[in-house]
Amino acid sequence: MTRVWQWNRPVTVREVLEDLQRERSIAYTTVMTVMDNLHQKGWVRREVDGRAYRYTAVSTRAAYSAALMNEAWSTSDNPAAALVAFFGMMSAGQREALQDAMRVVQRDDPATEAVTEPATEAATDPAEGDESPGGPGR
Repeated sequence: MTRVWQWNRPVTVREVLEDLQRERSIAYTTVMTVMDNLHQKGWVRREVDGRAYRYTAVSTRAAYSAALMNEAWSTSDNPAAALVAFFGMMSAGQREALQDAMRVVQRDDPATEAVTEPATEAATDPAEGDESPGGPGR
């Protein structure tokens, strides 16, 4: 899957083979079997292109990683403890990325927007708050 994600376009078995052979010796039939298995599992879709197939990833690497993390977390008998342990394993950079992701999720959450919009408006233009009925100074 890594090679399919890296190409970021439909690829043939031959292209993946040639890419892999730069690092190690591998047989065409091995790559073909793996690509067929990925297709059977629903991880890639394929289209006929002449006498070959072109394979495309069904989801992004990020979506795949998220699904793995969700599956692992949801099978825990104590999800909160699992999260605490997971966060404890993170590097400072990973924790920062988590905080950035949480800001994105909170910004895109309609329930969060309803709570934060008035505060954001008041913070961006304090003069508007002074002119509104019942605002500061009234």
